[in-house]
Amino acid sequence: MGLKSLLSLLFAKYIIRKNKKWRNNAVKVQNELLISLIKQAQNTQFGKDHNFVEITNYTQWKANVPVRDYEELKNYIQQIIDGEENVLWPGVPIYFCKTSGTTSGKKYIPISKESMPNHITTARDAILSYIAETKNTSIVNGKMIFLQGNPELSKTGDILTGRLSGIVAHHTPSYLMKNHLPSYRINCINDWESKIDAIVEETLLENMSLISGIPPWVQMYFEKLQDKTGGLIKDIFPKFDLFIYGGVSFKPYRKTFEKLIGGKVARIELYPASEGFIAYQDSQKEKGMLLCVNHGIFYEFIPSDDFFNKNPTRISLENVELGVNYVIILNTNAGLWGYNIGDTIKFVSANPYRIVVSGRIKHFTSAFGEHVIAEEVEKSLEKTIDKYAAQVNEFHVAPQVNPENGLPYHEWLIEFKSQPNDMAAFTKKLDDELQSLNTYYKDLISGGILKPLHLIVIRKDGFKNYMKSIGKLGGQNKVPRLANDRKIADKLNIS
Repeated sequence: MGLKSLLSLLFAKYIIRKNKKWRNNAVKVQNELLISLIKQAQNTQFGKDHNFVEITNYTQWKANVPVRDYEELKNYIQQIIDGEENVLWPGVPIYFCKTSGTTSGKKYIPISKESMPNHITTARDAILSYIAETKNTSIVNGKMIFLQGNPELSKTGDILTGRLSGIVAHHTPSYLMKNHLPSYRINCINDWESKIDAIVEETLLENMSLISGIPPWVQMYFEKLQDKTGGLIKDIFPKFDLFIYGGVSFKPYRKTFEKLIGGKVARIELYPASEGFIAYQDSQKEKGMLLCVNHGIFYEFIPSDDFFNKNPTRISLENVELGVNYVIILNTNAGLWGYNIGDTIKFVSANPYRIVVSGRIKHFTSAFGEHVIAEEVEKSLEKTIDKYAAQVNEFHVAPQVNPENGLPYHEWLIEFKSQPNDMAAFTKKLDDELQSLNTYYKDLISGGILKPLHLIVIRKDGFKNYMKSIGKLGGQNKVPRLANDRKIADKLNIS
C-alpha cells in the first residue's frame, strides 16, 4: 500500500470514529441543534416575526413556525435580494443557489458561510465511509470525475448566484484538485451535449477510478465513450471502482449501466439538495442512507397521507416510525424555516437513522384516488425489467383520464435501450406488479374503474430532446417520473 493509500485509510478511520458521536446520539444532537439555530437567528427579521426569543422547545417551535414552501418564503428572499441584512439568517448569504424545480418556478435558495461546509464535508465523508468499510483505497490514486453544472457565477443583487454543483466546484478540496476532472474550461461549456463530448476527449486516456453524477447524464457520458471506442467502460477505465450518484433512483438504470460497464462496480448514493446535504450511503452492507443530523439542519416529518389535511401531524426525529412515508421538512443554518422541499422519505433503520427517498409529495398519479407514488412505479419497473431482461433509458407515468374509447388508464411512456421480446407480456407484468404494491390501484382495476396500464414506446432520445426543448438538459436536472396531468406526457408522445 502506497503512502497516499495508507493516509486515506487512516483519515477515513478517524472520520468514522468522529462521526459515531453524532450518529449514535441523533435525537439528542437534533434537539440541541434546534435550540442553537433558534438562538443564532432570534435577532433576524424572521426570528422577530416568529417569536424566536420565546421558543425553548419543539412544541413551542411548531406553534410559532408554520410549514411553508418557497412561495411562502419569497417575501423574505426578496428582502435579501434588495440588499437587506439579517433577514432569515445573521448577515447575508454568501451564495444564492438558483434552481428551477418542477413544483415551483425559479428559486433562489440561500447558502450561508455556516451551511456551505456541510455540502463539502458530507460528500467527503460518504467516500471515506466506503474506504473505511471496504479498505479499497485504490480510488484515491486515480482520476475522479464529477459531472456537474457550469461553475461560472452571476449576481443576484450583490450575492453570487449559480447552480449548486457549480457553486460546489469552487470549494473542491485542494487535495483533490490534481485528480479532479473535468477541467474548469470544459466545466464552463454551457451546451450539455458539447460539454459531454469535450469531457469524453479529456478523460478518454485518463486513469479514471471514481465517476459521479446523476444517472441519466452519466449514462449519456458512457454511451458517448462507447460510441467513440467501441469498448466497454471497464476496458476503457480498468481502474474504475466507484460510482457516486444522487437525484434519482438508480434502480431503473441498473441493467443498462451494467451492460455499458461490462459488470458491476460499487455504488454510493447521496441525497444532496440545494437546501442542504441531507443524507449519504455510509455502508455497502446496509440499506438506506445515513441521515445527517449534525450538519446544520433540524428535521421535521409529516406523514404523507396526512400532509394535505388542515392540521397535519408534525413530528421530530425521536417520534418517527420505520416504513412510514414522510414529507421531510428542513430548518437550516442558512435560514430556511419549516421548509418543505417536496421530497418524501422512509426510515429503514433507527439505529442509526437511515432513510430512502420514496418520491415527491407533488409527483404522483392519482386520477381516481389511487395515489401511485415513485417508489411503487420504480419497484414495479425494476421487477419487470429483471424478468424480461429489458433495459430502460427513461420513463414517465401519467393518467389518461378521457381516452377516445373505453375506460381511463395509466399511461407509461418508456424509452428503451433494449426492448423486451414480448411487449404484451412485459406490459401485463408491469401492471400486475403495480397492483401488488398499491391496493387502491388494484381495486380500481378489479372494480372496472380503470383499465390496465397502456405502454407507449418513446423513440430514441425522446426524453433528451424534451429536456433540451425546455432548457433543462444535463446538470442536476431530471425528468419527473410521475405526474397527475399530461403536460409532459403529451409533449413526449408527439415528439
